[in-house]
Amino acid sequence: MQEKTQQYKEKDIYGILEETGAYLKGHFLLSSGLHSDTYIQCAKVLKYPKYAELFGKLISSQVNSKIDYVVSPAMGGIIIGYEVAKSLNAVFLFTERNENGEMMLRREQNIEKGKNILIVEDVITTGKSTLEVANVVKKLGGEITGIGCIVNRSQKEDLLDKKIISLLKVQANVYPPENCPLCEMGHEIVKPGSRKKLL
Repeated sequence: MQEKTQQYKEKDIYGILEETGAYLKGHFLLSSGLHSDTYIQCAKVLKYPKYAELFGKLISSQVNSKIDYVVSPAMGGIIIGYEVAKSLNAVFLFTERNENGEMMLRREQNIEKGKNILIVEDVITTGKSTLEVANVVKKLGGEITGIGCIVNRSQKEDLLDKKIISLLKVQANVYPPENCPLCEMGHEIVKPGSRKKLL
């Protein structure tokens, strides 16, 4: 299977995202509070097990070190993180926010000190949630050896001095809400997961 997965190019990943309706154009409110004309809704592609498995194998094929744990943030990173962990024969864990909004491991999940950790997301935009997961890992004594995602739209090549492994790089326009041309043109803004008008 690994030989077959290496034949996939960025245009193939883009095609799959477009085919499944995961690649969206419009006016979107990102979780960072910024506005954008592009959104990648990975839930639309990861609902297909064949693509989730494929993406997991493609990401894991680029990992060059031994991984003990794959750690992903809930909710978006859970499916792809699990598939990467399965492909690497690693343990899968996920972080989530507590009542105070702090990222943490819950449900009796834990990391052994000194173990190698790969952080996996569905989409990296600003890198904020990746860094929050990294802080959790570091506090528990884990060694971050890599960062992976399906789509990197951050325009960054690395985080935490680790090269970002991605299947597709997307350059999308991102605007602060007070200086958004889409707002000025009166385009309806949508928060992904909801079709309600926000502004």
